[in-house]
Amino acid sequence: MGINEPSFTLGVEEEYLLVDKETRALVIDPPDTLMAEAEEKCGPQVTSELLRSQIEIGTKVCRNIQEAHEDLARLRRNVIEVANNHGLAPIAASTHPFSSWTDQKHTEKDRYDQLTHEMQGAARRLAICGMHVHVGIDNDELRIDLMNQMSYFLPHLLALSCSSPFWLGRDTGLKSYRLTIFDALPRTGVPERFASWAEYERHVSILQDAGLIDDSTRIWWDLRPSGRFPTLETRIMDVCTRLDDTVALTALLVCIMRMLYRLRTRNQRWRLYTPMLIRENRWRAMRYSFDEGLIDLAKGEVVPFEQLMSELCSLVSEDAKALGCEKEINGIHDILSRGTSAHRQLRDYDLERASGASAEDSLKSVVDTLICDTAEALY
Repeated sequence: MGINEPSFTLGVEEEYLLVDKETRALVIDPPDTLMAEAEEKCGPQVTSELLRSQIEIGTKVCRNIQEAHEDLARLRRNVIEVANNHGLAPIAASTHPFSSWTDQKHTEKDRYDQLTHEMQGAARRLAICGMHVHVGIDNDELRIDLMNQMSYFLPHLLALSCSSPFWLGRDTGLKSYRLTIFDALPRTGVPERFASWAEYERHVSILQDAGLIDDSTRIWWDLRPSGRFPTLETRIMDVCTRLDDTVALTALLVCIMRMLYRLRTRNQRWRLYTPMLIRENRWRAMRYSFDEGLIDLAKGEVVPFEQLMSELCSLVSEDAKALGCEKEINGIHDILSRGTSAHRQLRDYDLERASGASAEDSLKSVVDTLICDTAEALY
C-alpha cells in the first residue's frame, strides 16, 4: 500500500494463574525460586504480576503471526516446565473456577504497593488475567485515528476470547466475568475518542499535572496507545486457554487494523459510533460470548455472530493474504464451532455434575481441563 505503511509488527502478552496440581487451587505463596528459574529460561520475557499466584509472559517484537505463534509456544512451554518443578501448573484462564481473591498475596513491588494503596479493595480483587496484543503503528496521528475506528470491533474480539465464567466457585451467568472486576478501576472500558494525538496528550497531561497518574501506562482502556512502545495495544480480551485461539485472535486483530488503514489510504473510514452503543455490544459479549449475537450498528438490529464474523472475515481477506495469516484467520471458525474456553468450562462442569460428582469435585475437574488445554499443541 506504499512506503509509509505501518510495520504491523506484533507483540503478545499473556497472564496465567498458577495452580497447585494436587489441590487445583491457586497457589498462595509460590517459592521465590520459581520466578528466578522462569527468568533464567525466558529472560525479561517473563515477569511477576500483581498477585503472587500470577505470572506474565510477553513475546519479542514479531514481524508476523508465525513468529508470534512460535515465541508464545516457547514461553508457555517454559512456564509449564518451571511450574511443574514445584508441583504447580499454569492455567490460561481469566478467572480461577473456585479460589478466592481474599486468600491471595500481592507481589512486593513499589508499583503494585502503590496501586493497592490507591485502589484499595478494587485492586485486591484483581485475581484476573488478560491478554494484550500490541500492533506496530509508527505514526502518532495514525494510532489515534485507528483507535477511534477500532473501538467498534472490541466486543467482537472479547466474544471470541471468553474464559472467565466462574467466580468464587459459582457460575456467574457471564462468559467473561473478568471485566466486571477490572471495570471497578478508573480509566478502564471503551476508550475515549480524540481528534488528534495532541488532544490525547493534553488529556493525559491533565491527569499527570494533577498528580493522579505518573504516565499513560496508568490508563487501562480496552484499547490504548501504548505508553512504552509505538503500538496500539488491545486489552479487552480474556486470556485464551488454547494457544491456537490466541493466535487466531491476534491474526484477526492485526488484519482489522490493516483493513482500517487500507480504507484510510482510499480516503474512506469505518463509521464512528457512540461509546454508548459500543458498550452495549461489549456487555452482550461479556454476558453471552457469541451465543446471542451482537448489534450490527449500521442496521440497528441484533445479528447472529456467525454472520457478523463471516462478513468481517470477507472484509479482511485481502489483509490476511498480504500479512500471510490466512491459515491463522481460519482458526476463528474453529472457535465458533467448538466454543470458547468459557463454553468448555461450563460444559465440563455440567457433565461432571450430571454424572454425580459434587460441585467441588466438578470445579476441580474444570481446572484439570484448563491445565491440559493450556498445554495443548505446545510439544
